[in-house]
Amino acid sequence: MNNLSDIGKIKEILSKHGFTFSKSLGQNFLINPSVCPRMAEYSGAGEGVGVIEVGPGIGVLTNELCQLADKVVAVELDKRLLPVLEETLGEYDNLKVVNEDVLKLDLHKLIAEEFAGMKVVVCANLPYYITSPVIMKLLEDRLPIEAITVMVQKEAAQRICAEVGTRQSGAVTVSVNYYAEPEMLFGVSAGSFMPAPKVDSAVIRLNVRKEPPVKVESEKLLFNVIKAAFSQRRKTLANSLSSGLSVEKGKINQLLINSGVETNARAEKLTLDDFANITNNLQEMM
Repeated sequence: MNNLSDIGKIKEILSKHGFTFSKSLGQNFLINPSVCPRMAEYSGAGEGVGVIEVGPGIGVLTNELCQLADKVVAVELDKRLLPVLEETLGEYDNLKVVNEDVLKLDLHKLIAEEFAGMKVVVCANLPYYITSPVIMKLLEDRLPIEAITVMVQKEAAQRICAEVGTRQSGAVTVSVNYYAEPEMLFGVSAGSFMPAPKVDSAVIRLNVRKEPPVKVESEKLLFNVIKAAFSQRRKTLANSLSSGLSVEKGKINQLLINSGVETNARAEKLTLDDFANITNNLQEMM
């Protein structure tokens, strides 16, 4: 169906199905007609490509993806939207809508069953409250995917795409960079949505790495170290690690020295190599 970005059309369809927006699900539907075609193009959708879309809403982005990709599987949690999607996207025979919570879904199984022989990408307009959990699940599950193209709040986009080792970086920056190479694509104003959120958004693309850029003995310990390091941003790295890992300060200072990191350093100044060295040396101490 065309005109899915038209406010009048959206209201007509939603009214017909008795749909009201759910604040708890963070529902904001795109009404800017220029955004979704660009997102779909940047996502890598095309011939020989299968797309997993998370949270299709009424199908504005899905409509664009279906025109480019060999197959699209849209994962929608809100069952109230299923009849809406049937109306707006019923013309496509390369679409499958799955009524599930993506955080609980076995995506390895889904990919094996739905996308045999295809390259796979993920594309989504993510509600703000599940941005990090969804992105980290997609990365931590080590799925056979090429890239993740998502629209998120502008502040989250800037944090994810910040350069590791700079003041703008945080735990999510370092964690995402371990699995993927993030890039900022373009901004999306709050007025592009209905209802309009209070903040602007941005579209980013995470190009999934074939191998992590650093080697660690324990990935679990690495992410514990990253989480602890950024847990108290106003404190030095030594204090944050001591508190977050429950290791006495003297041992942490020696750990940092052994890892080539200054004892008065702050977490945001560390590189991925620094975090890997700290993790591997901590592993030896345990």
